[in-house]
Amino acid sequence: MSKIDKILQKIVSGLADKNIAFSDLINLLTKFGFELRINGSHHIFTREDVEEIINLQPKNGQAKPYQVKQVRELIVKYGLNIETDE
Repeated sequence: MSKIDKILQKIVSGLADKNIAFSDLINLLTKFGFELRINGSHHIFTREDVEEIINLQPKNGQAKPYQVKQVRELIVKYGLNIETDE
């Protein structure tokens, strides 16, 4: 199981919202095909087929628990899958 798969499993399980590294969450969203733009400390993610905009800010290198929950809800709502290069 790859690192991204482990992170995805942690997020989807909902048991570790306080223990997700900010960089891991950014990598996951990138793998889902989201476009990233940065405005100060705000990391803003968009994707053509996702209505919502994801706005994340780090807190001591960790993702904020409520933001992890927002990402989980989007994964479930849109049935997102990791994009592969194949």
